[in-house]
Amino acid sequence: MVKHSWKNLRNVDPSFIGDVFYTKLFFDHPKLRRMFPQSLDEQYKKLINMLSAIVSRLDHPDKMEDDIKAMGLRHETYGVKPEHYQMAGNALLWTFEKGLGKDWNEDIKDAWLACYIMLAKMMIPAAKEHLSFE
Repeated sequence: MVKHSWKNLRNVDPSFIGDVFYTKLFFDHPKLRRMFPQSLDEQYKKLINMLSAIVSRLDHPDKMEDDIKAMGLRHETYGVKPEHYQMAGNALLWTFEKGLGKDWNEDIKDAWLACYIMLAKMMIPAAKEHLSFE
């Protein structure tokens, strides 16, 4: 379901998806805005490229675990805290819901939520582990 729904979203301009996601994230949590560069154009591309890479490897999560953990460490250096993952996840699901429109349903929501939780569980411990060595 994640892969199928992503195919529909992947055809949308990355700037549009990125703008919707970050607008929702910053509207709900304005303090997070300071963690990002003034211009978000590159961030939009990074978001879509990251999602595409993850979705393409969903059938083999063990093969992306090292990359996901490294991403968790990078996010920690940007100031991302464990509580920010829920904020971003909510904004991401909202973005997908709006982007998919009538094609969005509870099954797709559950599939994306399970995917996001799997990723967050890889990223958060990696950041915590890094912190314990400082």
